[in-house]
Amino acid sequence: MFSAFTNCFKIPELRQRIFLTLGLIFIARVGAAIPLPGIDPTPLQAYYASGSNDGGGLVGLYNMFTGGAMMQGAVFALGIMPYISASIILQLMGAVVPSLARLMQEGEMGRQKISQYTRYLTILIAAVQGMLMMYAIIWKPGTLFTGFDPNQFGNIVVASNLSLFFVTSVIFLVTGCMILMWLGEQITQRGIGNGISILITVGIVADLPGAFSQAYMLVFNRPIGAEGAAMGGIPQAAIMIALLLVVTAAIIAVTQATRKIPVQYAKRMVGNKIMGGQSSYLPLKVNYAGVMPIIFASALLLFPQQIFGQFSPTVYTTVYGVLILLFSYFWVSIMFKPLQIADDLKRYGGYIPGVRPGEPTAKFLDYVMTRLTLAGSIFLLIIAILPQMLMMQWNIPPKIAHFFGGTGALIAVGVALDTMRQVETYLLQRHYDGFLKKGRIRGRSVGEARRLIDSNQLKSLWALWTPLIIILVVGLTSWAVKAFVL
Repeated sequence: MFSAFTNCFKIPELRQRIFLTLGLIFIARVGAAIPLPGIDPTPLQAYYASGSNDGGGLVGLYNMFTGGAMMQGAVFALGIMPYISASIILQLMGAVVPSLARLMQEGEMGRQKISQYTRYLTILIAAVQGMLMMYAIIWKPGTLFTGFDPNQFGNIVVASNLSLFFVTSVIFLVTGCMILMWLGEQITQRGIGNGISILITVGIVADLPGAFSQAYMLVFNRPIGAEGAAMGGIPQAAIMIALLLVVTAAIIAVTQATRKIPVQYAKRMVGNKIMGGQSSYLPLKVNYAGVMPIIFASALLLFPQQIFGQFSPTVYTTVYGVLILLFSYFWVSIMFKPLQIADDLKRYGGYIPGVRPGEPTAKFLDYVMTRLTLAGSIFLLIIAILPQMLMMQWNIPPKIAHFFGGTGALIAVGVALDTMRQVETYLLQRHYDGFLKKGRIRGRSVGEARRLIDSNQLKSLWALWTPLIIILVVGLTSWAVKAFVL
């Protein structure tokens, strides 16, 4: 397995794609650390560090998806969620608006038109979210950050002209969201993996050092007495580690699990040759929708956060779970086409033993996929609400709970499997061993062919690498001076 990582850098195109992806991720992380002009991030950082915040609620989930950008009051504080919300809305409209449905079936030209509409809608949603966020930060911070008291933590906004600050901040937030969307598209086209999913995953993993620090404090520096015994300890730490391993293994198993439908092809004459006659199978994934239902449900709940933030955690968890179930079936309904699969099997002389070709085959596939989707959606529901159970039963801090199962773990594992599958494809094409000696990684389907680019085009990107290297050196030097000298 470790040799596969070294082989990645022996293939010129793959090496350049990896470096380009890392460079664009670096830009995203820099933007998540640049505060908006007129905002002092110190009160927000003190608020999150105090433990009096609702880190397990909507704002905490948003902060996790943005990689801590909200806690910094950063230019990228909106994250990539407006783009995902726009994609959800257009997918929903495509199911009921005939003109959009025709565009989705027109191939590359239709996808480009849908992408253009998605960008326009992203600007609108980002503007609305930015205005709601800045209005709350300027005039009512307690409604956005539950328990925030300016007298205790200080003023977030230090600008003198609040009206001008409101307008410019909304413009910066919308611009930051569009930059993230562009970075995600560039990673998808010229890098490795799905760019949007990778940006979300990087934002989640960015909180990993803080989670380890809190876990260490929870286990070894807990207070003495009944309260400390309830908060943590060596037995609880062992149980949490075991739970982490079990949940991660379960996520991988369910993500990779498939139901194999046997398919038999009849013999037929093609010219002077006899074709067909062999047996095969049709793989139907147990978790066909992957992580998309959780991302969709989170995005929709994050959009009207002023509304859902007023309800109790039980109401939020209930709404969250219902949305996951609904989006699981919705995603399967728009992506899985049993009638088309049945027609293709009939056209090429294939049939499922014991099932008549045509419409009966479509009904059989729909029946099987409905049962698989129910099992997959229940699994997603359990994984999604697991952090809430840890926080309520064991008083686990939200930053830790999001890694011991839940949305963050599911997204990170799913995206890692998808990215490793794409890297393994490059390795196998160049006659290198993949990550596994036996078998191959079965990742989630990307859905469309990746466009190859010329190596010379990647080599001409030194205009990007030079400032990135300078920023990295300056940042590391500043951190070292602050940590060890001052």
